[in-house]
Formats: sequence, structure tokens, C-alpha cells
Amino acid sequence: MMNFRWMRPLALGIGLTATLIGGSALAQAPDLIIARGNEPVSMDPQFARTGNNQMTAAHVFERLAGVDENMRATQQLALAWKALSPLVWEVKLRPGVTFHDGSPFTAEDVVFSLQRPPTIPNSPASFAPSVAGIEKMEIIDPLTLKITSKTPDPLFVNEIGRVFIVSKKAAEGASNDQFNKGTATIGTGPYKFVDWTPGGQLNLVRYDGYWGKKAEFERVQLRFISNAASRVAALKAGDVQMIDLVPPNFVEELKKDANIQVAEADSLRLIYLALDSARDVSPFLTDIDGKPLTSNPLKDVRVRQALSKLIDRPRLIERVLTNAGTASGQMVPEGVFGYNPDLKPTAFDPEGAKKLLADAGWAKGFGITLHGSNDRFAQDSNVTQTIGQLFARGGLKVNGIQSLPYSVFAKAATAGEYSAFLFSYGSTTGEASAGLDSVLHTYDKEKGLGGNNRTRYSNPNFDLLLEQGMAEFDDEKREILLRFAAKAAFEDVGIIPLYWQKVAWATRKGFVYQGRRDEHTVAMNVSRQ
Repeated sequence: MMNFRWMRPLALGIGLTATLIGGSALAQAPDLIIARGNEPVSMDPQFARTGNNQMTAAHVFERLAGVDENMRATQQLALAWKALSPLVWEVKLRPGVTFHDGSPFTAEDVVFSLQRPPTIPNSPASFAPSVAGIEKMEIIDPLTLKITSKTPDPLFVNEIGRVFIVSKKAAEGASNDQFNKGTATIGTGPYKFVDWTPGGQLNLVRYDGYWGKKAEFERVQLRFISNAASRVAALKAGDVQMIDLVPPNFVEELKKDANIQVAEADSLRLIYLALDSARDVSPFLTDIDGKPLTSNPLKDVRVRQALSKLIDRPRLIERVLTNAGTASGQMVPEGVFGYNPDLKPTAFDPEGAKKLLADAGWAKGFGITLHGSNDRFAQDSNVTQTIGQLFARGGLKVNGIQSLPYSVFAKAATAGEYSAFLFSYGSTTGEASAGLDSVLHTYDKEKGLGGNNRTRYSNPNFDLLLEQGMAEFDDEKREILLRFAAKAAFEDVGIIPLYWQKVAWATRKGFVYQGRRDEHTVAMNVSRQ
């Protein structure tokens, strides 16, 4: 392990900087400095499956399966996998791969890595669910595994393939502190760990023994700057070559700067309005005089359709998000497995909405309170406010709009305390089934279905189609079933899809970033122009 580190090159920007380490001087600055808006909580790649941790780990570690630009599974450390039966999978590993300490990558490392997540203490977002379906693993030879699942699952390898592979030699018995200091941070990825200063920066150096395409930059520094204005200022000053999480209100300004380029990507994060359509009585619904209702209008699909028609998605995206979004009519955008081309965003139609409300017996409208977060995603509070204004113009009585810190709001939303609330879901599996299951399937704790169905929406026809799709091993048939399932849920307005969040990065002239739908910021996607 290399025993040096780079210090922040202050006023020298990207020029040379001398760093004294134990009496010796390193006269080389990083070739690429990226200012990130969030920071990992650990260098252990399996400690948390949150985005900030995963995008950091991806520099040093790899998985069995990678993803392409549409989040569909691709080969990484696994060259191939096939189902020998509905329960048994054969996984062929990539030959010639070595860890950063020179030791060979083998099936033993995979078995160890897939057994490890449930044993990690205090994980805030465990990878344990990704490996929960494993019944047993058998090593056939150093590069071949036979893995048995507990139940038939066509996406079984995709799921276990999301777990980062660590070196058994380096990680066995290692503590979180040993990962953070680098003694256990030994991966197969394109970069090697040098050092990490929490609240400051992470330094990486290119791994010249990498099996794949060599990284373009020899020395990379990820600098953590949580304040958006400070990140923009650092980019403009030339102190960093790239920033992420560019706020929508800065995008147009940066696009006009001749020394800066902006990269954008439609993410897989769906922003949607959840409606309490399951209960007979809902806590934040009233008549037009403010008296609590003894019946729930949201149970009527015509009312849900009407609310969707009252939302002017194009104008909301243009005015509130500064065009940092794409109107949605379903769970995943075009190009992602399971996308249904027949499901278009609901058109803004106030007159049509009024007719639907009248047909449902609510011609005079009813009272509603909207809830949302104020610190979860770009402009979340303003989006909730705007929807409230649109509902009021459409004839509803908006009794209140409450925007709360996400930690408070999410807990209450999960507890079923709201009638209508703004939420988001970011797909990470590269297909529609995970989001459809998590957000819309009838809640079933024992089967692990509908885990994020906070309104307890239930549609038996949709459930049946989705479950058939999730159990189908033929890709073509599975996609058809998922499209039918999506149609059943969204025509029934299980949730009101609003838009897919658009994310932006900015680089100095001479550097280009290839935006990613998973919203991740990685040095491997940066190139010199």
C-alpha cells in the first residue's frame, strides 16, 4: 500500500503542489479533481448501498455484473451466467483478474463477498437483501460457481450481482476502520485507494494491472463540497475540473460560460404523488367547509384520474425545475427494460378533470392537504407548492401544504399519516419490475412485496401480471408481462407519476463527462476533450 497522500492544492488550482510526507516531497498534483456534493460514510464497499457509497466504491471495487447506459446488466467480474434449472445458476468468472495487491481473483472471493453483507454491523443500508435469496454456493473450479436460490427468480444473478466483491485475503475479519485507513481497501477496480480524509477528500491512483480499459487519469481526487454555490465557485475558479449535483438554477448560467461544459442525463428517479386510495377514511381530506370526510374520494379511480389531469407537467418542469426533468407516465423511462410505449404522461386538462370529479359525485370539490419533503431532491418543496396551486385552480380546496425535513416526512409517510404526498423512487436494477413491486404491489411483509407501498394501494390484476413477469425466465415474455402490469397499475392511477429527475454535471473546458442515469459521479466517465 502506497504511503503518501495529496493535500488540497489551494491557490495553485490544478498546477503542481509539493506535499511533505515523512520528510519526502511529492511534487505532483492530481490529474483530475472532482468536487462532489455528497460523501461516503465508509470505504467498506458493502457497508451501505446508498448512492454516495456505491459511486465511491465503484472506483476501487467491482461487481459480478455491471450496467449499461440504460441500467441493463452487463458483464463485469462475471463473464456469463445461466440458469441450469429454475433454482440453480452457473456463474463463469472472468479469468486473469487480480486484486490491487497482486493476488488472483477467484470463486473463493465471490463466495466470501456474498456471505459477508449480513455480518456487517451497524449498516445503515445493508446489502443483505441482495443475498437473502441464496440457498447455497458451490465452487466447481477457481472460475466457476454453482449457486442455488431459495425460490425461482429470473433476476437472481442481477440481484447478487449488485454486491461489490472484496478480497477474502484482505477483508476477512477487517473492521470498518481498517477499510477507512486502506489496509482492507483492496479491490479489482480501475483505481487503487491512497487515502481518505473525511470531510475533505479521497485520493486515488490508477491501477495499471487492471483487466479492462485503463483509466485515463493517473491520479484522481474526489473533493467533498456539500454547498452547491461553493462547488460552482470552485469550478469557475479552476480549483476543480468537475462538479456534480449542479442545481437547476445554476445550469443555464454555466451553459453560457465559455470555459464550462454541462452534461445532463435523465435519471431513473421518478418523482410521483402518492394517494391514500386504500382506506375508507383518510386523515387529511375534508369537505369544502373543512369538515373531515367520512368517505374517501381517492378510492374512486375517476378522482385519481382527475387529480392527474390537473397537473400541468410541462409548465411545472419548465418554471419550477428550470427544465431539469422529463414528464412521466410510468415507472421507468424509455430504453429501460419494461418501459411501455403506450403509457404517455397525462395531459393537462382542467375541464376533463372537472367532468371526472362531477361524474364521481364531487362536482363542488373537496378539501385536501399535501405533504412533501424540503431537502430530499431538487425543488421538492416548490414542486409540492405548485401542485397545491394547480389543485386549487382546478376546484379543490387546498387546506394546507406542509414541507418537512425528509427524516421527519418519510417516517410519517411510511406510517400512513398522510392523504397525498410527494415522494420519489430511483430504480437501480435496470428494469421496471423492482419499482412496480416496491411502490405498487399489494403490501405483503412475509413475501417481501410492496415494501415501499406507503399508501397500501392494491390491484389484484396488476399483482398477478407483475408476479407472472417476475417469475418468467424468458426475457421477451417477461418484458411483455411487465408492460401489461404497468398498464394495469398506471391506468388505475395507483400513483400519479410526474417526472423523471434530470441530473447535471459540469466540467472545465477540455474535460467531458458522460452523464449516467443512475446519477453516479465516477472518474471513469470523464475524458479529455
